[in-house]
Amino acid sequence: MERMDNCLDFIREAEGLKNVLRTAWSSRGRQESTAEHTWRLALAAMTVAWEYPRLDRLKLLETALLHDMGELYEGDISAALLPDPGEKYRMEEEGVNRAFSCLPEPQKSHFLKLWKEYNDETTPEARLIKALDKAETILQHNQGKNPPDFDYGFNLEYGKTYFVGDEKLLHLRERIDADTRRRMEENG
Repeated sequence: MERMDNCLDFIREAEGLKNVLRTAWSSRGRQESTAEHTWRLALAAMTVAWEYPRLDRLKLLETALLHDMGELYEGDISAALLPDPGEKYRMEEEGVNRAFSCLPEPQKSHFLKLWKEYNDETTPEARLIKALDKAETILQHNQGKNPPDFDYGFNLEYGKTYFVGDEKLLHLRERIDADTRRRMEENG
């Protein structure tokens, strides 16, 4: 029963991601939370996974759900405002270690391993989630009711390297970039 109590503690702790706001806006003009972004990334992973039958679908979902746990305590840092990437990694690693500390082994180590694989891009699953993370962010920017000074041009270059070398991801990116260009035209 102690292990179940540990799981409950972790789920309670993770609730904080509902309060971490991102620099993306919903289609109704409300600022998006990290939890909302994570949910849609997991939905994208679950959907796109069928196009990658050799990948581990459970690992894709777990990685998607855990990828931003490092933002739980320090918040989201926009790529447009990115400080030293090494410092961001250290801050987020401290966050995941803190969040995962209430979990029992081997769960704690498993979750930490998935988080590190994602950040270090060391597995095919991590690389796909990294690309989908960028795609989801841009999709939200394209669907969001953004401030008048929103920089859509940034999205055309954001995370492009994660799509290179994969025909399916390149197609996805082309469609998303077309949406971005339409938004740019609509907003002058």
